[in-house]
Amino acid sequence: MNFNHRIKPCYEYILSPMATNTRHLYRLSIFNAKEKKMNDLNSILIEGNLAQEPKYRTTPRGTPLCTFPIATNRFYRQDEGTEKETSFFNIEAWAKHADICNNHGKKGRGVRIVGRLKQDRWQDSEGKAQSKIVIIAEHVEFRPEFRKNRPADEEAETAESAETEESLVPTF
Repeated sequence: MNFNHRIKPCYEYILSPMATNTRHLYRLSIFNAKEKKMNDLNSILIEGNLAQEPKYRTTPRGTPLCTFPIATNRFYRQDEGTEKETSFFNIEAWAKHADICNNHGKKGRGVRIVGRLKQDRWQDSEGKAQSKIVIIAEHVEFRPEFRKNRPADEEAETAESAETEESLVPTF
């Protein structure tokens, strides 16, 4: 059966998973100019390492802001070897995320960021239009740091035995 004669162009109809016949249609609004406009999808998930120490400051209104670049690596095959491509991205973390990044972030530490892209536009002193894209962090996770843990009694042992008994302990 064709139901196109009953369907308005601003709605999409789907069949209910529990439907036994076509009477169980659900109407989904996909877009209508008279309704509220939908946001476009602007989401990014990126994982890498901090390329510099985070820079922490507050705005004139007192809102914390932490900025830092992260480096991401991509490995791919070319000819008979493996190539490495490194890309750098600027991150801005605001409010509580800025405090977390300032307290836990340090150069080289692994981080996963979920956020959105933001384009800043301005004109330079010569009047040319300039722009840059930054990632606004909406969720930040740091990878655990591993450090070597050596109890005091182990320091007295020889270097060879101490190296074999070292354990990696995550610090948070």
